[in-house]
Amino acid sequence: MRLFRQFLQRYQRPSMLSFPPRSADSNRSPRHRGTVLPLWSYTILGLWGLLGAIATAIELPLSQTLERQAQVIFFQIRGPVPPPSDIVILEIDQGSLSQGEFYQSDPARYPEFEVIQAWPWQRSAYAIAIERLLASGARAVALDLILADPSFYGEADDQQLQQVLQVFSGQIVLAAAYESFGETGVVQAQIVYPNPIFATEDYHVGLINVLPDLDGRIYQLPTNFDDLVLKPEGFIQDELMSFPEAVISASGEQIDPAIQGDIYYYGPANTFPHIPFWHVLDSENWSLHQQQQTFKNKIVLIGPTAAAFQDIVRTPFTHTMSGIEVHANATATLLNDQAIRPLFPHATLQGGIILATTLGITVLLHRFQKQPLKLLLIALTLQVLWGTSAYLVFTYLRYTLPTVIPIMAIALSGFSGVTYSSIVNTLEQRRLRMTLERYVAAPIVREILTQRSDDFQNLLRGQKVKAAVLFCDIRNFTTLSLDLEPEILVEQLNSYLNAMVNAILDEGGTVDKFIGDAIMAEFGSPVSQGPRADALNAVRAALGMRRALANLQADWQQDGKVVFFNGMGINYGEAIAGDIGSVRRREYALIGDAVNVASRIEGLTRSLKTDILITESLYQLITDAVDVIDMGEHLLKGRSQVPVRVYSLIGMKDDDPTLYKQIHAHFQ
Repeated sequence: MRLFRQFLQRYQRPSMLSFPPRSADSNRSPRHRGTVLPLWSYTILGLWGLLGAIATAIELPLSQTLERQAQVIFFQIRGPVPPPSDIVILEIDQGSLSQGEFYQSDPARYPEFEVIQAWPWQRSAYAIAIERLLASGARAVALDLILADPSFYGEADDQQLQQVLQVFSGQIVLAAAYESFGETGVVQAQIVYPNPIFATEDYHVGLINVLPDLDGRIYQLPTNFDDLVLKPEGFIQDELMSFPEAVISASGEQIDPAIQGDIYYYGPANTFPHIPFWHVLDSENWSLHQQQQTFKNKIVLIGPTAAAFQDIVRTPFTHTMSGIEVHANATATLLNDQAIRPLFPHATLQGGIILATTLGITVLLHRFQKQPLKLLLIALTLQVLWGTSAYLVFTYLRYTLPTVIPIMAIALSGFSGVTYSSIVNTLEQRRLRMTLERYVAAPIVREILTQRSDDFQNLLRGQKVKAAVLFCDIRNFTTLSLDLEPEILVEQLNSYLNAMVNAILDEGGTVDKFIGDAIMAEFGSPVSQGPRADALNAVRAALGMRRALANLQADWQQDGKVVFFNGMGINYGEAIAGDIGSVRRREYALIGDAVNVASRIEGLTRSLKTDILITESLYQLITDAVDVIDMGEHLLKGRSQVPVRVYSLIGMKDDDPTLYKQIHAHFQ
């Protein structure tokens, strides 16, 4: 138990003993005085939640970046999932770029690779591929290449692609792109469109631009930039869509144009099927794909994946995903209505939710502020629960919850609570130790401060204990106080009490109280070392007090001061220990018959003309350790029916009895 510390916190008292108030603040009610610590601790615990809520509400870049990191972690934990089977990537990979070398080495053997013998490829290569794909049953074909300038190979090359567009234009998507972006994300340049020669009435053009987040990763679905478009003269299309939206439109599907959110990534690079572009041109491979119906009812996205194009972006899954595969993920997200959206769409609302939640958690954590390990465990549990809930909502419902900021707020609140509690407890223990060591032996103080709180609470509620109780009183103090000047009396009394208390503390005793010039001490409460050890400690303390008084008497006599003697009574028995007093003034004390007997036999020292008396119950515990004189049985006030046998204490076995004889001679 943490003896006395909880007692002080409960009653806002400086020690277990009964002292006068040290300041006007002491006169305030316990309820009023007890509010200071909770208010401060609530403030400290709730501060992190407030800061997190503000950071979220004002969309602080750091908070947004941290929340994005949570999405990265969630994607990594979830892992790859099977992508939709109706989207295929026809990739312009390094292998396709290398096929031209075969043509150059043997044109007669590889005539089909003439159109891709050097980059840029002939437009007829795309015309052949698009025509074959659509003829084999593809629903739509999208080309993630900007064909803005006339063909390097002449007008006839462009016309070959134009003819295919005229036949299949409603199923074909060509790419457009912004040339540059402003620092704030506002477009400051015209869109680069496909060459107007390719325009038809049911023509599809899609913007291939994607917007990286603050951490450089691509999360967001491509937005509609139509309001910022500066269209070239004569261009037919009225509305400009993102590349994935245009692909879906070309496939004959319809989606909600208001869909906003983040891309639902199905996995890292190469999660979607990748087929090299040159397979469509090579007769053998193309025949095999036709037999397998590779492209039947598929949406085919044609785009570069070779490193030479540098069309590589970062995503939550990987640092190296080709732009065409990002479009594949975005297209699948829109097509299957799987956009990831915030559960609370407005930043202010998110901040409010964070504040309300963390304040509720603060109240919970505060209940365990005096139990640091429990507080840390609860804070950790709450973090895990919050993170798990956010992950499940993200994975199965495709909503995002504020994650990192609340978890950090909980963690920092828990850490702050433990730190604050540790500081307060350290200061309280230091103050308590300094106070207790004035009345209790240092080893006992250490043991008190390290014991369990439930033991202490039982002690405060009241329990029976066995202890050795010592009473000490100055002989004829009332007469002395009338004869001496107050200043001299107080100085001499303090010197005496200091010596007596030191002797008690040296033997592990506890000074219970001062009653005028009298001292009450106990050995065995609140901490017992065992009946025999407690009894021996009490006797050794009394003998130490005898020696200390003898030294003082020598000094007083030399200084011409009044010399006085004392009497001591020691009893061992059962008493009641508990927290006794009123609401505003209490003390830990021993009461009961054992205490009364000790007080009464101290009074017998006058009539029996000795300085230290011990009872039979105490003597039986230490008969082999002390020398005594049997003083017979005596009736005590309040115990007229039960006589008590007492012994005059000479000293420990083999001690020099000279001092005892001198004192005994003085009393005769």
